[in-house]
Amino acid sequence: MPATPRNFVFICGPDDFIVNRVGKERFEALAAEANADEFSREIVSGFAANVDEVETAVNRFRDAAQTVAMFGGKRVVWFKDVNFLADTVTGRADGTLKQVEALQELLAKVNADEVALVITAAPVDRRRAFPKWCEANSDFTLAGGDGESAGEALAGVAIAEARACGVTFGAGAIEVLLQKIGANTRLLTEETRKLATYANEGGVIEEAQVEELTPNFAEGDFFAAADRFFAGDLRGTLAELQRHFFNGGDARPIISALQNRNRILIQARVLLDAGDLRSPGNYGFDKGAWARAQEAYAGLFGGDTEKSSYNFFTQNQWYAGKLVGSAKLPPLRRLIDNQQEFVRTFEEIIRRPNEQEAVLRDMAVRCLT
Repeated sequence: MPATPRNFVFICGPDDFIVNRVGKERFEALAAEANADEFSREIVSGFAANVDEVETAVNRFRDAAQTVAMFGGKRVVWFKDVNFLADTVTGRADGTLKQVEALQELLAKVNADEVALVITAAPVDRRRAFPKWCEANSDFTLAGGDGESAGEALAGVAIAEARACGVTFGAGAIEVLLQKIGANTRLLTEETRKLATYANEGGVIEEAQVEELTPNFAEGDFFAAADRFFAGDLRGTLAELQRHFFNGGDARPIISALQNRNRILIQARVLLDAGDLRSPGNYGFDKGAWARAQEAYAGLFGGDTEKSSYNFFTQNQWYAGKLVGSAKLPPLRRLIDNQQEFVRTFEEIIRRPNEQEAVLRDMAVRCLT
């Protein structure tokens, strides 16, 4: 049976930076394929803050899609930055839903021989009828993925940027970079360029360079103190605490970081002791074992999918493996004792608010000696 023709390209995902990056590549490829000059290419903004702006955006896109090329040939139109397909007040409004229906009617009738259409939307509520229809009737791409694949998509952004700069990542370097940056794709791109400049064309970005040159944007300055603590490095922990408070830091984010990471390690320790997971390698836990453990135990967390240190399986597989792999993972009893120490330390800080550094130093000594 011949494949069903796809009249338009639909690219969506949770991150607008990744979605627009993929959309730009498709738009330029279609324009090159169609030999479209600048008069045959058009970009229409789909960003809308209210229902009236949704109607304006859809009307402009309709006009662009139905306009005949000035000098003949095929037109290429990009409906960019569509944001009214999300689960928002504007996205749920009756007026918006009517405009989405009109958009679907337009896309169903478009002549792909006369015009190539690219739509990029982020974020998108994929439970709704229109995204499901697009998935079935378009050249569909989910850019950035979701769940565990979201981390892989971020890694793909960094790898692509490094390749464009003529460098590569060494073992463990990209995992540390993602851990420090978090889910900020723009910042991830800029940091990759900075590291590439340091490594020089043809070079390799090593893990030690990322540790030294990339600030801890994801968790703040307390990230380094937590790293040293869970590596079992008392001297390094005390040095990081001194640096943190010298810069005017507060104890609360450090306590929070320690508690959050300790919760993850408690859950990992239980799964390792039970044989459901094996010690992680350089690239995190084994994906097969992770998937089996998640299937067996994720339901015990009540179906919660929001990222939380209370639910081990809401963490990215590579991130959880990095935390466990970089820690001197003590017995379960020691981890539970740590959690109780953190609670007592928080209570002590309330009693001695002007001696926060001393309180944390005492806690580190008790836990690590």
